[in-house]
Amino acid sequence: MRRALALAWRGRDTVAPNPMVGAVVVSEGRLVGEGHHQKAGSDHAEVVALRAAGKKARGATLYVNLEPCCHTGKRTPPCTEVILNAGVRRVVLSMKDPNPKVFGEGIRTLAERGVEVSSGLLSSESFEQNRGFASLIRQGRPFVTLKGAMSLDGKIATASGDSQWISGEESLRYAHRLRHAHDAIVVGIRTAEKDDPRLTTRTGRSRAHQPIRIVLDSKGRLSPDSRLFDEAGGGPVWVVVGPSCPRSATHALEKKGARVLPLPEIRPGEIDLSRLLSELAGSGALTVLVEGGSRVNASFFSAGLVDRIRVVLAPLVIGGEDAIGWIGGRSPDRLGEALRLPAFSLVRRLGADLLVGADLWGPETLPPPAAGKNTL
Repeated sequence: MRRALALAWRGRDTVAPNPMVGAVVVSEGRLVGEGHHQKAGSDHAEVVALRAAGKKARGATLYVNLEPCCHTGKRTPPCTEVILNAGVRRVVLSMKDPNPKVFGEGIRTLAERGVEVSSGLLSSESFEQNRGFASLIRQGRPFVTLKGAMSLDGKIATASGDSQWISGEESLRYAHRLRHAHDAIVVGIRTAEKDDPRLTTRTGRSRAHQPIRIVLDSKGRLSPDSRLFDEAGGGPVWVVVGPSCPRSATHALEKKGARVLPLPEIRPGEIDLSRLLSELAGSGALTVLVEGGSRVNASFFSAGLVDRIRVVLAPLVIGGEDAIGWIGGRSPDRLGEALRLPAFSLVRRLGADLLVGADLWGPETLPPPAAGKNTL
């Protein structure tokens, strides 16, 4: 199964909006065929692997990280029929396909035709790999992770905006691994102006995945001298502007190579984030990392667009009512109106810091399909 997962990653930048899928065929303890889904509309991983195995697939075991599809009306035939025709004796899959058109039906179809099926092997790893697809298919939008580093008293900066550095070196390395695991990064214009970040992935890998770098900048204030435009090998830069953004600002940013994306505002100065996520999904970005600041974090929360939280707590106390908290905006009138998260899903040390995480949903608690949303 680990080999199937590794094969699936090869399609990371080419298969969206489809899932990343790898498949391995094993006969008498020997690998006789393997393959992965290469791009939308091309043969699925199971088909590629079984074709490679040829006659050796009869009586063999097929390992695949996602439940084989069983529905028609798409560009490729149902994988369940290909598996049955190949004479496979056993199928080991990692997670159910979250697509309501499949979700257990692929398993049932194979089992009813005499194929031995088992599921759940390395399911957590499989969900991590395709959490963006799961979100798209269930919520009609990319999977959003809210990330932050804060002091023990919940502050991300002093009143003057000084924030570098709250956390330590090991936490910084974790932040870059987190960036590598996402297709896009979002920050607000205040963060872009104050910190002048590169928003790149620096993991030590020579060909590290570089996400789209997005600045929410309703008035077009981002300087053309920003380090975002000077970082060789960085991902594309998007600047999301509002209706009142001056044309001169748009032109200056476009000259630096940015994609300037005009979007409506839900209120003055606050971009419609649902529209942004739709644009990202259309560009093949299915996982989004939000790095703040506090107003941006609050906007994602208030819009109900957060799926996962990863926070680094540093052994530091900033204090002061005027210091900047991780979530901006107004607090609810009553504690009962606050967003109560599930139990922490992650708690571990990062050097002197503490990493905590909470998932609003996961492989065992998929959200119901949203009416009218993408069901591929």
